[in-house]
Amino acid sequence: MSRTDHSHTASEWAQLDLRHVWHPFTQHDEWVAQPMIVVDRAEGVELIDVEGRRYLDGTSSLWCNVHGHRHPKIDAAIRAQLDRVSHTTQLGLAGTTAIALAERLATLTGFPRVFYSDSGSTAVEVALKMAFQAQQQRGNTQRTRFAALTEAYHGDTIGSVSVGGIPLFHGIYKPMLFDAVRVPSPDRAGEGEAALLAEAEGIFREHGDTLAAFIFEPLVQGAAGIRTHSAAFLEALCRMARDAGALLVADEVATGFGRTGTMFAIDQTAVRPDILCVAKGLTGGYLPLAATLTTEAVFASFRGPYTEWKTLFHGHTYTGNPLACAAALASLDLFEDDCVIAGLAPKIEALRDAMAAVRHPAVIEVRQIGLMAAIVLAGGPTEARLAHRVTLACRDEGVIVRCLGDAVVIMPPLVMTPADLRRIVTAVETALGRTLPGPAQGTQANRAE
Repeated sequence: MSRTDHSHTASEWAQLDLRHVWHPFTQHDEWVAQPMIVVDRAEGVELIDVEGRRYLDGTSSLWCNVHGHRHPKIDAAIRAQLDRVSHTTQLGLAGTTAIALAERLATLTGFPRVFYSDSGSTAVEVALKMAFQAQQQRGNTQRTRFAALTEAYHGDTIGSVSVGGIPLFHGIYKPMLFDAVRVPSPDRAGEGEAALLAEAEGIFREHGDTLAAFIFEPLVQGAAGIRTHSAAFLEALCRMARDAGALLVADEVATGFGRTGTMFAIDQTAVRPDILCVAKGLTGGYLPLAATLTTEAVFASFRGPYTEWKTLFHGHTYTGNPLACAAALASLDLFEDDCVIAGLAPKIEALRDAMAAVRHPAVIEVRQIGLMAAIVLAGGPTEARLAHRVTLACRDEGVIVRCLGDAVVIMPPLVMTPADLRRIVTAVETALGRTLPGPAQGTQANRAE
């Protein structure tokens, strides 16, 4: 087979995939037994497979696509950058596109210092090293630990896994990890938060003087199944962390760039972190790029004569890649030119209404904040994998969604229309009817935020 031949049949592509590709978060004994969609191209909010079938991209290609696929303005920005330079290192050199994006991000967020990396995991890894080293260089040498929420997910590198709190993903690696102080979080905003805050107060009182930082996903814990907490809850936790002397790290990898209805989730709170992590939607879902943004005070902790060894000894080959930075700049232009944030309200309402109307008895709860949503199904035996089966059945309806445990997660591109959002929810309900046609235990509770 030719290395560049796109004329292979779906079966030929599938066989090549099964022979060579190791997919993330995938059990391959199961992968070989299920029908495979091989994506060849995309247009707008649709993915198109090698046989020409179209599917609504209900996962935003893993929560990163913002303005749709093949947007002409982002495509043009990347092509124009190709005519200048596709990559050059930031070690000992500066680059015009990376500088322009850093200035834009600083203006957008209020954080004047921008450190580039490649993914959400690396953005968090950088943040942890920054917070730890800043505390050490300020003379707080006892501050060697991190606090994080229960059911947290911050990425897949060793540091980000250490502050993660989902046993299914992280348990096997426990001997490799450092121990985080775990702070309780609710399953739903407003549900039992007062008792959890009382528990958290004791935790910060006991461990506060050892903490370098408190890291959190603001308002919604995505990988935990769209678990939400209130702004007041987060603000109270952050006050406790601040009073204990810990820095605050906001992980907006999943929640940033409009996902929660505002540009960043912290915009809905009074929290002002010391470090902000962004990725995913930063380039509109086009190219790998992440940024760890911080205050001048944190940055100042790393300044001094070279022989004081205060340098942040961290970097990536593709740090500040010009093509990715060009895509990010074009994406930010679209946020402004198309008034993306202002246009989200009717879409959020349409998704909320559609999910509230789902009446299958297996649905026990719906969760939503902005355009981050989940339909939670009645739990059953692990081997039943109901939510997984529903997501596969959705493909017959021309819709791609993914599940997290018992939750079918809906995370559409921000440009998706209310009609398309309703179609996604209808597809889930139809798939449920085919997958579990008989009576099921459980009653739906609308828990949209």
